[in-house]
This record gives sequence, structure tokens and C-alpha cells, in this order.
Amino acid sequence: MKIVIAPDSFKDSLSAQGVAQAIASGLREVWPQASLIECPMADGGEGTIEAVLAACDGQWMTRQVSGPLGQPVQAQWGWLAQTRTAIIEMAMASGLQLLALEERDATVTSTYGTGELISAALDAGAQRIILAIGGSATNDAGTGMLAALGARFLDRDHQALPAGGLALAQVASIDLQRLDSRVKGVQFEVAADVNNPLCGPHGASHIFGPQKGASTEQVLALDAALAHFAECSKEVLGKDESEYPGSGAAGGMGFAARAYLNASFRPGVEVVADLTGLEAALEGADLVITGEGRFDAQTLRGKTPFGVAKIARRRNVPVIVLAGTLGDGYADLYEHGISAAFALTSGPMTLDQACRDAAVLLHDRARDLARMWALAAR
Repeated sequence: MKIVIAPDSFKDSLSAQGVAQAIASGLREVWPQASLIECPMADGGEGTIEAVLAACDGQWMTRQVSGPLGQPVQAQWGWLAQTRTAIIEMAMASGLQLLALEERDATVTSTYGTGELISAALDAGAQRIILAIGGSATNDAGTGMLAALGARFLDRDHQALPAGGLALAQVASIDLQRLDSRVKGVQFEVAADVNNPLCGPHGASHIFGPQKGASTEQVLALDAALAHFAECSKEVLGKDESEYPGSGAAGGMGFAARAYLNASFRPGVEVVADLTGLEAALEGADLVITGEGRFDAQTLRGKTPFGVAKIARRRNVPVIVLAGTLGDGYADLYEHGISAAFALTSGPMTLDQACRDAAVLLHDRARDLARMWALAAR
């Protein structure tokens, strides 16, 4: 019996590696001789680096950078020396979790720190840089990141613009003469699962601005500022990437990566699966167990269980989900390669209790699942 265990993390509870270990311990109670392949996963958001480094021979790197409001932040990034690959989670340097609720201000937050992490990766000799861009606090179309790499955004008086998306309404010229030349020799990949354009009613400002502290009036101003910046970028670059699906990701970081760094876009779970070797691990597997904190219709938008099922389906391997909770529409996933899904809790329980006891609950459900599977196989 060969089982591949490929879960995401359970937010505020267990890392993907911790989830995989808890599931494996439960399975071993019933199948002590089974081949259990632990393959921690992520979908390009929080926990991406941890999942990759848990499965690969890599290391954590740390650099002090500027946070979303310019405050110093000790940010980590992942380094796979053998393949010269850097994995950068934008949230580490420019994320919402770095700000208190009252500090969120999409008009002035900056991606400068993310650019500093890219610079650190270039210093290390990176030939491939993967940008996981979930959880950002910013709406500056990636201009802070580009500024950290040497680009200059100037007003009519040839003065550098202040940080933040709102200032982009004043862009009069873009100077790329000092942009780090090393970026041309690097393969950039954006791990993102949203397909929003840069501007308009479905763009970065309207869809994501409010959760980053933007008022209704500020959303309109930010959208206009980003549209103006896109026009200026078109004049400089000779191409318009503002409508490209995903250009609105992370407050327009997707636009900057695509237009200025020539980045390719891939679903985050596919990027992680590639790095961790998930598809190779599925060779000859009898079963895949995946999971996430909440399994519902939103999982269809590219979250880990959906991505794992898509890959497993190509090899005709059944997939079972163990989730903290099952939400509305979870059964829709049965049409996309999920064979069955189970919630962890066995009775009334608070969220705090569920988070605290997640490892035990996962162990018990995995054990119960194995007993049921063994009975059905008789």
C-alpha cells in the first residue's frame, strides 16, 4: 500500500508538514507496513516556503527589509542552492499581517521590502525566482519593488514620488536606466491564483483595496492612479499588460512582475507541486490524502486540494480530503477528482479547541479512514 499525504497547512494551527505528520501517524496504526510519502503542500500563499523547504534540500534565509509602511522587518525567504532557486513570499516583507488593523492604508503602503528580498536573492546568485504574492498589504502596482531594484518614478518636477499607490497619479516619467541589470538573466515566476486585471471594477483597487484599508473614495482614486501608471508604463515599455489575467494580483504586483520582469504566471499549487515532486511521488500510489482548514466551494479557485486532485486525476489515483470544516459547496469538488471529504471534529467544539487539538483530530480521522478502507478491501 502506497499513500501520498499532500495537505496544506491549517491556518493558526499546524504547518503543512505538521498536518502530514499527524495524518501519517494515524495511518500507521492500521497500516504499519504501508509506504507513506509525506509531501507538504501550499497554494502560493502563506506557508509556501515552509512547504517547499520541508520537501526539498533548501534553507531559510533572512534579511532586514522595509515593511509596508517603511518600518524595519526581519523577512525570510527560501533558497534552493542546488537549482539556484529563490522562493519569496511577498507577505513576509509587504504583508497585511505586518500591520495592525488601524495601520492599514492602501494609499501609502509599499512593496519596497519585496524588492529588497529580490535583490538579496540576486546577490545569492539566483537564476530562478518564484514570487508567492498572496496576503499583500499594498496597492502600489509593484512600484516599490521596482524602486528597490533601481527604477525611478518621477513627477513633473523630476522629483521621486513618495511611496504608495495614490502617488502614481503624479507619474510624469519612468527612469529604468538604473534598474538592476541582473533581472534580465533571471526566470521569474509568479505563483498566483487570481485572474483580476490591474484596473476597473474587477481590478486590484476595487476588489482588494477595501481589505487593505481603502475607503470608497480612495478605491476610486487608487484605480485612477494605477490606470495612469499603466499608460505611462505602456509608453516606456511599448506594451500594455494591464488587462493580463493576474495583473491585479497583490495590488498590482502581478502587473509589475509581468511588464517589467517578464514573469510567467502559474497557479501556486502547481509551482509547489513542481518543486516538491508531487507528480513523481504519485507513481504507483493507491491513495492521496490532502486537506486544508476549510474545504468549500472556494477551494475550486485554485486551493491546494483542488490542485492536488487535478494532478492525481491524471494518474487515476483517488483523493480523500481531511478538513477542519466542510463549508457550502464542498461536494462540487467531487466533480473535480475528489473522492470523499471528511471534517475533523467529532462533536461540538470551539475554534480554539479545534486549532489546539488539530494534530490529535487528524491522527484519529486518518486512523478511522484507514480502518474503513481496510474493511472495504476485504
